[in-house]
Amino acid sequence: MISVGTPMLWSLFVAFVVVALAVDFFAMARQGAHTVSIREATIWSLIWIAVSFVFVAWLWWYLGGLSGDPATKTLANAKALEFVTGYLVEKALAVDNIFVFLMLFTYFGVPAQFQKRVLMYGIIGALLLRAIMILVGAWLISQFHFVMYIFGAFLVFTGIKMWWASGEEPDLESNPALNWVSRHIRISSGYDGEKFFTYQNGIRMATPLFVVILLIGIVDVIFAVDSIPAIFAITTDPFIVLTSNVFAILGLRAMFFLLASMHDKFHLLSYGLAIVLVFIGTKMLLIDLYKIPIGISLGFTVLVLAATMILSVKFPAKEGESSGSAFPFDGKSEGKNEGKKKESSRDN
Repeated sequence: MISVGTPMLWSLFVAFVVVALAVDFFAMARQGAHTVSIREATIWSLIWIAVSFVFVAWLWWYLGGLSGDPATKTLANAKALEFVTGYLVEKALAVDNIFVFLMLFTYFGVPAQFQKRVLMYGIIGALLLRAIMILVGAWLISQFHFVMYIFGAFLVFTGIKMWWASGEEPDLESNPALNWVSRHIRISSGYDGEKFFTYQNGIRMATPLFVVILLIGIVDVIFAVDSIPAIFAITTDPFIVLTSNVFAILGLRAMFFLLASMHDKFHLLSYGLAIVLVFIGTKMLLIDLYKIPIGISLGFTVLVLAATMILSVKFPAKEGESSGSAFPFDGKSEGKNEGKKKESSRDN
């Protein structure tokens, strides 16, 4: 499979990710458990967005964006557009992740000062899972071209399913992942700081914090199944696929705290995501008949997502209406769910 990723580019990218995570962990350890303010979340969100666009600008220059050779310049422009389109699609799909994380935090009553740590571990898990799935997906596509059609059909199906599920109130109580966890793991009735395990009545138990991280890992896997085919519809270059995914994920934690307080304002966003997924899936299915230009894909994605966000603000959700996450988790009454969670813990 053809890729612009040279050994030097891969090495620089991996080094950057390691340094970024190390700095994040160092800052988190130094600050300790604390509630992330809107100001802090906004600053970090802007920083990660700026870093992403600085990277693509540098990549464009490195590939010869300023070259006098038309072929080299065309390649640089194409790869930059692929990165930006993939980044925006992954960033938009990450919004649905955020709504699910919010539902989990609400259900388990995770204290605000502990949410930062949970998200940090969730991001590391997502990075590892995406890297593995992208490499496997790239190999499958290079060996079996028909996989593109399978990915395309899956995205169209997912988009249609997401459209019909939008606006419906999901049910966390019947979620099989949570039911399995509650049956197989002893869960303490309360938190013990930021510890994942504690002792209660002399018995070692997992704290709700550990359960939340476990469920977030499951969520990462499920959303990766949707997002990986989506990015491969935009580009099959493993370097562009992985970098656009990683940069979108690195800013996920800051974006969570920024959007957590306003998730109901974007109640129509899931409809926009559904349209984008159907469009991308259709593009994949038509790849051997007509290759939709990457510029059109980028413009369509931006237009649809911007339109649904503007319409969400212009036509606010009615009281009691779901924010529209298509994933089967629910952020119902915290007190009610907390009580049921404790009863389940005692049963174990």
